[in-house]
Amino acid sequence: MPAHHKIQQWARMIALVDMNCFFAQIEQQDYPYWRNRPVGVTNGKLGSTIITASYEARSHGVKTGMRLKEARQLCPDIIQAPSRPDRYAAVSSSIMAALYDIAPTIEVYSVDEAFLDLTDCQSIYQGAEHVGRLIKDIISEVSGLTCSVGLSGDKTTAKFAAKLNKPDGLTIIEPWHAEARLANEDVTELSGINKGIARFLAQYGIYKCGDMKKVPMSLIAKRFGNPGRRIWLMAQGKDPEPVITEVKDPKSIGHGKVMPPGTREKDVLLTYFQHMSEKVGVRLRRHQFQSDSFFIGVKTEQGWLSAKAKLQNSTDDGGTIYKLCMDFVETYYFGQECRQVQVTALSPEHGKQQDLFIDNDAKQKRDSLNQALDNINERYGEFTVAPTRVIGRSEMPNVIAPAWKPTGHRKTI
Repeated sequence: MPAHHKIQQWARMIALVDMNCFFAQIEQQDYPYWRNRPVGVTNGKLGSTIITASYEARSHGVKTGMRLKEARQLCPDIIQAPSRPDRYAAVSSSIMAALYDIAPTIEVYSVDEAFLDLTDCQSIYQGAEHVGRLIKDIISEVSGLTCSVGLSGDKTTAKFAAKLNKPDGLTIIEPWHAEARLANEDVTELSGINKGIARFLAQYGIYKCGDMKKVPMSLIAKRFGNPGRRIWLMAQGKDPEPVITEVKDPKSIGHGKVMPPGTREKDVLLTYFQHMSEKVGVRLRRHQFQSDSFFIGVKTEQGWLSAKAKLQNSTDDGGTIYKLCMDFVETYYFGQECRQVQVTALSPEHGKQQDLFIDNDAKQKRDSLNQALDNINERYGEFTVAPTRVIGRSEMPNVIAPAWKPTGHRKTI
């Protein structure tokens, strides 16, 4: 009898794959001269904030979210790499597709993280170490990049394990050791336990995961509902949450942009609004959604100026959405300093019933024009053909949303 049949099967086996400094690693791979050198990825050429930094830069204390100016003080020879979200999304998509060769049940957690449920395919592999190595090999094969992998019996412990040996690590915490392994860790080490939850727990003397058993589950459930029950179990290495594969229909589809400091020109504000309106329109059409209500906002030095605008008929047309933005600017904007814009389609629905009295000829013309534009832009790059104002827009770099997914309405930049 082959030796691997004696390997103990786990009740659940979950892996978390975490790409190490994903964006910076891609930049170093694409520009070999940057390898083993400190690289800071910023949002576009004019970006002033570090999105991610290579390990060489991190060793000088450079962190995500830090201003480039501060990073240069810590690490004078840091190389600024303008972010290329399309490239990162393409690499991520190829990695995620390859992971299906390992397991059929995958939750793409973000552009650089994924959970794999290996429970039902354990008989194919010779234990956790074997499958962990295979995951690392397949990622290296399709992308040339390194990742850190954590394996355990639940999502939270697997995510915790992946953080322990970075970069390029493989950490296994057997499910029966999970509770003891987490016992002396601060509760904030677990994904999903933020400062607010930690403050609540501290009132009951819960600082370490092992303290959680001092209180009944009902105490935390009373305060946080179902997530509270999950938190109580998470601290004991028993996170019950399954690997979630389906992407729910969106509650909203929106795009926002940070504006150059000190912007007050109405014309510049309108350019940003038209750019966001077109992005929302394209995304609604791509996933066959329409909406009749929109959130429109601009962040000023006093806070957000915003309004909800309602249409008689639902739309997926950027021009129609932009008209709502123009009305908004005429009504609410009086030269305040603009810092950010946001245009969001609320409660989008698939192909809504249209009003009988709508001018169908005009609508059909507009729909076929949009279809033609979408085809050209899909092929030759975003906004190859677009309203004049958007083509002449400032260098407005795209960013990857935190909730990015490789398919469906979340596949957006």
